[in-house]
Amino acid sequence: MSKFSKLVSLIPFRVWLYAVLAFVVFIVIMVFISRCENSNEISIVSNDKIDLTPNQIQQIEAIGEWEFLAIENEELVDTVKYGFFGDDKLVRIYYGTLRLGVNMHEAGPRWLSMQGDTLCATLPPVKLLDANFIDEARTQSFFSSGSWSDADRELLYQKANVMMRKRCLTPANIALAENNARLQFGSLLRSMGFDKTKVVFDNAKSVAQKEE
Repeated sequence: MSKFSKLVSLIPFRVWLYAVLAFVVFIVIMVFISRCENSNEISIVSNDKIDLTPNQIQQIEAIGEWEFLAIENEELVDTVKYGFFGDDKLVRIYYGTLRLGVNMHEAGPRWLSMQGDTLCATLPPVKLLDANFIDEARTQSFFSSGSWSDADRELLYQKANVMMRKRCLTPANIALAENNARLQFGSLLRSMGFDKTKVVFDNAKSVAQKEE
């Protein structure tokens, strides 16, 4: 019998059992630590990079028209028909609400893009969402003399429409609607997990210029 075999035979079986159990426990602990480290690395990577899915982009685009500013307005409009025996006059009061916003269906194909660590959203230009903004049910005749046809009243309606646009579709109101858009849209993107966002407008022009 070799010296190594004699040495092994002198060690009690209980000591060998304890040694094996200690080795197994050591292996289990090392495997557990390794898995925890890998799990932490994965979670860090996933938190550092957040991407909007195509479904999320489609949901935003499906919003369609998004109002950012509503302007209540009223106009006193008159017209006169001059006659040989006297003049006829019609004066009416028109009420309307002009709503400024964007139509997400008009967004470009790549309106969302990453610029470094910032998500940039390029929105369609702010515009008048509804051209039929006059509430005809609230229209009142302030003064009327003589006879007036439906065509005459239609011309007066169109005159009121033009006056309201000129009064409300100003650069100041457009800028206010754009600022509201930046705040609301930026808040939406941050709620999706993007801390750094930028909201701009695609070929933004004055709505008043477009209406001319």
